[in-house]
Amino acid sequence: MKLMFISDIHGSLYWLEKALSKAEEEQPHTLVILGDFLYHGPRNPLPEGYDPQGVAARLNAYGKSLAAVRGNCDAEVDQMLLQFPMMGDYVLILHEGRKIYATHGHGFSIEQLPPLAPGDVFIQGHTHLPVADLKEGIYVLNPGSISLPKEGNPHSYGVLADGVFTIRDFDGGTVKQIRL
Repeated sequence: MKLMFISDIHGSLYWLEKALSKAEEEQPHTLVILGDFLYHGPRNPLPEGYDPQGVAARLNAYGKSLAAVRGNCDAEVDQMLLQFPMMGDYVLILHEGRKIYATHGHGFSIEQLPPLAPGDVFIQGHTHLPVADLKEGIYVLNPGSISLPKEGNPHSYGVLADGVFTIRDFDGGTVKQIRL
């Protein structure tokens, strides 16, 4: 089962369209969105193609194949526009014998992991930085940001397939990779 992870859309219909185009290519079983859907947040500039209502409309079309969590820029009013649940702090996904704890990263984070067993996976967004690493026997991952990457990183997303987590840029390049 292939999973695709995106994070930190921040209302950019332009970058969401690019991500959904990659989802059409990747054909994941589930698209996991790690928060910060519609609002750009007071610390961020307006992203390219800022259109929160357009983002909501496009995501609603994908609702049945999404798993989603609330980011620190998401609010109850966002849930009123989105027709799939996204207000949970985390989702647990059982994938090929592993537990995946998916969250935004403003509560539990790579720096403060929830109780997980060695071999489990923790994935977050929030920092806008791609991560594919192992910490205390737990795989720690972050697909980066599709719309507002930081520290010179490219716009990116993550794919988990065949026991390998790969962070890709939108030109098809591999940013980071780890075998689970």
